[in-house]
Amino acid sequence: MEKLVAAPRPAHRLVPSRFPPIGLFDTVATAADAAAVMELSGWTNDRLVAERIDRLPRDQWVYGRANASVVMASFLHVAPGGMRFNGPDLGAWYAAASIVTAAAEVGHHLRRESVARSVKGMRRTYRNYTAVLIGDYHDIRGRQAALPDAYASNSYGAAQAFGEGVRASQASGLLYDSLRHRGGCNIVAYRPVGVTEVVQAEHFEISVEAASHRIEVHKLSA
Repeated sequence: MEKLVAAPRPAHRLVPSRFPPIGLFDTVATAADAAAVMELSGWTNDRLVAERIDRLPRDQWVYGRANASVVMASFLHVAPGGMRFNGPDLGAWYAAASIVTAAAEVGHHLRRESVARSVKGMRRTYRNYTAVLIGDYHDIRGRQAALPDAYASNSYGAAQAFGEGVRASQASGLLYDSLRHRGGCNIVAYRPVGVTEVVQAEHFEISVEAASHRIEVHKLSA
């Protein structure tokens, strides 16, 4: 198995501003309170969200601290096909060691969206969350040749199986090379309680064109 290391601190996660932060978990005091508030707020009306919260052990629920809802949402609201290192059954906290790498990653996916929608370009605003990720992480940086399936750009199937195997182990997550920013480091954290000291930081506007690899990033004033 790969070596275990600490995650870079802080880690940066860009979230589209169109998804407003809802402090569902931020002020409740117990897991039972969180479950009751989720039901009252209609979160568990979504069958998939209800199934995911059942898959997440209660000792991994995050509540009673600032931005707890942002952390929990990353595990409960998942892209239909999953992401690189997680399947659709349960999400994870994806982040980068630098804001430059985080911007390159979201810019890549924004460009893919513009191509899929057959539009010339797209512009979107994001807010940056910094976090201290605690725990031991499998480090697969510099191993693209040894782990080609984990780094495949055309299919996430093998990478998801690899990542879910790490989730099932005692490790907190993975550190891996960014494929969008040379020399950049990405992190995927599988333990919500290990995502600590979450702070909403800067806001950015990111613009891309379908026919270009150029990504424009503008920091927005407060």
